Amino acid sequence: MTTTVPTAKAVSARGPRQAPLGPVGAVVHQHINALQRGYLDDRSDAVSTLARLRRGIGRSAGEAPDLWGLIGTEPLYARYERGEVAEEAMRRAEEAAYAAVTLWSLHQQSHHLARMHRRPGPELGSAVRRLHPGPEIDEPTRRRFVRVGTAATPAVLAGRLRDLVLLLRRDTIPLDYALLADQLYTWQQPGGSSSVRRSWGRSYLAVHRPASGGGTAEAGQSAPDDFDTTTPEDDTP
Repeated sequence: MTTTVPTAKAVSARGPRQAPLGPVGAVVHQHINALQRGYLDDRSDAVSTLARLRRGIGRSAGEAPDLWGLIGTEPLYARYERGEVAEEAMRRAEEAAYAAVTLWSLHQQSHHLARMHRRPGPELGSAVRRLHPGPEIDEPTRRRFVRVGTAATPAVLAGRLRDLVLLLRRDTIPLDYALLADQLYTWQQPGGSSSVRRSWGRSYLAVHRPASGGGTAEAGQSAPDDFDTTTPEDDTP
């Protein structure tokens, strides 16, 4: 029987809002973790892979055969071949994973000590808000964030996310790319863009309070309601 990849659903929790990852976010997290460790260890294969991935930004998954095998979607294809994932769901998953992994490759560029993907980590809105800490909102940054929210197609959305990623890279602000991948999958579904925009907006407007352990409390996180096959990146060997 054919099924679809689970959609995102907001959940509430004490402290940062986190939910188990769906299949798309899980494979993206696993793949980026491996590449990120290699890049931070200055392994030549990881460095060259990130350079190739960066060249794929702004293209769709179907337009980048040179990146086949570099996105980490093999577990999703295995499910597709077994008939567990519908054709349209697989297409959405491909686009979401492709956008998340290539954007991360740009974000990680030149950061050889800091991990730009963190799980659990800041949602998009929360990360962008950190570009202008304090009560005042920086208007140019806010306008870029608004442009992301008004994107009408996946290609336009990825291009506008690239502009924000460059700012986050400049200020060494990480992002939860596994959560982003799940949200990019949901964004492509009927009505999904509204729920994703709502979550991004909430995390952007959330008041950041000091949290135990030196972190910050963030509201507005959402992710697919499915099994959690990941561990927090900080605990991954």
